[in-house]
Amino acid sequence: MDVSAMKAGVAKAIESYQDEIIEVAEHICRNPEPGYTEFKTAKFVKEKLEGLGIDLETGLAITGMKGSLAGGAGPGPSVALVGELDSLRVFDHPLADPETDAAHACGHHCQVGSMYGALTGLVRSGVLDHLWGSVVAIAVPAEEFIDVQDRLALRDSGAIEFLGGKQEFLKLGVLDDVDMAMLVHTAPEGVMPNRAALAVGGTSNAHVAKFVEYTGFGAHAAAAPHKGVNALNAAMIGLAAIHANRETFEEKDKVRVHGILTRGGEAVSAIPPKVVLEWRVRAGSPEAVVHYAEKVDRGFKAGALAVGARVDITDIPGYLPMRNNPMMQDLFVENANAFVGEERVLIWPDGYNRGGSTDMGDVSQVIPALHPYCGGVTGTPHANDYIVRDYHQAVINPAVVMAMTVIDLLSAEARNAKKVIENDHAPMTRDEYLEFQRGRARVISFDGDGV
Repeated sequence: MDVSAMKAGVAKAIESYQDEIIEVAEHICRNPEPGYTEFKTAKFVKEKLEGLGIDLETGLAITGMKGSLAGGAGPGPSVALVGELDSLRVFDHPLADPETDAAHACGHHCQVGSMYGALTGLVRSGVLDHLWGSVVAIAVPAEEFIDVQDRLALRDSGAIEFLGGKQEFLKLGVLDDVDMAMLVHTAPEGVMPNRAALAVGGTSNAHVAKFVEYTGFGAHAAAAPHKGVNALNAAMIGLAAIHANRETFEEKDKVRVHGILTRGGEAVSAIPPKVVLEWRVRAGSPEAVVHYAEKVDRGFKAGALAVGARVDITDIPGYLPMRNNPMMQDLFVENANAFVGEERVLIWPDGYNRGGSTDMGDVSQVIPALHPYCGGVTGTPHANDYIVRDYHQAVINPAVVMAMTVIDLLSAEARNAKKVIENDHAPMTRDEYLEFQRGRARVISFDGDGV
């Protein structure tokens, strides 16, 4: 079977099973779960993947899984198709879980759908029998870097070391036998102009997360405020100090500093003795993140100094910039042009940075990886209006193009996949990655009363 016939075969199979494939995504959307708690989602995805004959290793990083399908033509490299299991928490999203506020306001349910769709096409068409190497199915938890306090508790218990799912997969060695990986993420109309159906290229921000605890001293807010040390005032001054540095953020570094206050006090009649924040520092390179994180730390310390409080800043290793493999990208673009039309394929330049972060960036620092985007969505990412309007665009299109790209990589004795491996030159080995990330973890303690 030649490559053209194989591609036609997988496209036909995916179209034949499109209702089932879309229902996978819709089912996950109706049952959203935040990272490291995706138990229902994992059970459902496991059943669907096992239905394709995939023997799975489960319970990876709590809820993740991995399974492999061997090509029938002979041994060769492995290509992973990745889907993210987790949701966000967006309390006012129309599809939010009323008990947990969980909602798929980033489209991860479509990733799992397109991963399942691509695998369905390769298996149901019989094309897998004509490929070399293997296709690996990976369902990974906890891409959204949220619920930091809960995840730190998981870390302290020994259940995880890293707060991001793919970070944890790298630590566990889940990707040691994976030669390259790809997933397709949804993007809204504002990011995908001119009716673009698929987009490739660009990069993402690196980031570090900060769990910040201000400790003061409680007192009656009316009868004895002078006996208290107001941790909330310390936090507010700290945030003002951070904001005072924003004019020093250089545009070339694509800096984003943002966060939330998760504990502001116990009672309005008491001086707040404990205030907790979850904060994020993002920039276009790890070096820039370190530079701007130092300014943020200085601001947090200033708040503690001003009122005589204590501040403890827990630095948590965040994500690294996305590095799209050029050859994988070229193959994906060629197939996208053929399937949806060249006029509907958007190519961003290498230096284009969308501002966000993804742990697929961490994977790309160690092995060749690809992280394209697809349309079919309206609204604002991570907001209550982020809704998938066209599941064919958001699930079926990427499923077909990923399956076609797998064919290009693993046909003809996997010649293209071998070229990808030869020419990729990943910046880090797995051990170097772990050493780098572990070096980012630290706790900074500053006592403003003792200065």
